[in-house]
Amino acid sequence: MELFNKETKTALQAQEAALRLAFAPIAFQATRALRDMGILQVISDSGTKGLTIEEVLEKVKVTRYAARVLMEAGLGMELLIVNDKRYSLTKTGYFILHDKLTRINMDFTQDICYRGMDHLQESLIEGKPAGLKELGPWDTIYPGLPLLPPKIGKSWYDFDHYYSDLAFPQALQIVFENKPRKLLDIGGNTGKWTLACTAHDKDVQVTMFDLPGEIEIASQRVKDAGVADRVSFHEANILDESLPFPAGFDAIWMSQFLDCFSEEQIVSILKRCGEALTETGTIYILEPFWDRQPFKSAAFCLQQTSLYFTAMANGNSQMYHTDDFFQCIDHAGLKIVEENNQMGLSYTLLQCKRK
Repeated sequence: MELFNKETKTALQAQEAALRLAFAPIAFQATRALRDMGILQVISDSGTKGLTIEEVLEKVKVTRYAARVLMEAGLGMELLIVNDKRYSLTKTGYFILHDKLTRINMDFTQDICYRGMDHLQESLIEGKPAGLKELGPWDTIYPGLPLLPPKIGKSWYDFDHYYSDLAFPQALQIVFENKPRKLLDIGGNTGKWTLACTAHDKDVQVTMFDLPGEIEIASQRVKDAGVADRVSFHEANILDESLPFPAGFDAIWMSQFLDCFSEEQIVSILKRCGEALTETGTIYILEPFWDRQPFKSAAFCLQQTSLYFTAMANGNSQMYHTDDFFQCIDHAGLKIVEENNQMGLSYTLLQCKRK
């Protein structure tokens, strides 16, 4: 929280930041155009020499007007600098063009969030993802994920997988320290963690718990990997409390899953997880908590991602602060026995047991 406990700008800097926010949607689309129309790339290729507008036009098939307005906007956004009418890339422009994390975030914002965010205030008032209608006719985004057009679906899965996948190698070592024989993968999505477990330990039996669309995708991947004899599937809506969890598990795994639910729902899920454990079993929760981030930019990304949940995903969840999330664990009758804040890209791995 020390990242957010003091004013850091002068009055002039604060006004500049406010004006940037006022034009942020326009700047975002101009940045995408500079990137996707190839202008940043040809300027990047020119190195420190830079290019004039005329030289850009020789390499990119756009009108002079289009190049001019975009490149002049790029100056104001500090993606470009100009000397002797020659444009070259700034460090910010470099990251927009070449940084994988930035590209994934931009594509997710455009393809999943952009149009729906116009309904943010409606979502906040109603407690429902009012912006989701821009993608499809679902109550939450999750049943619709397998039905999204390929390009849009790729943006969602790239965003979802990039962050958590970086923590998987570390997490596997920790989860399998105690040699779990039966593992429940809740919210297994396309089966990445399930497959990682079966590859890591040739004796483990994994049950993947998810919605029908995700299980259909994962089951094919499991067959292709040749581990169908060690993977079973539990198909259900986890919010239906009338449907019991399968039981008898040494380990239960949830990766970036509980942030998809409200606090009341998290408590309900965790209570049923506790009932599904063996006496000595452990629940492993991998989450990015915004108050555990070492850099302000990382916390910023998570805070803004919370609004994706508000307007697009379900209307009632977020990327949580640990104060709120840990309270849910306590109310579910569980205790945290270990907390590791050095997982992957600033993720936290919690190990929980029954009280």
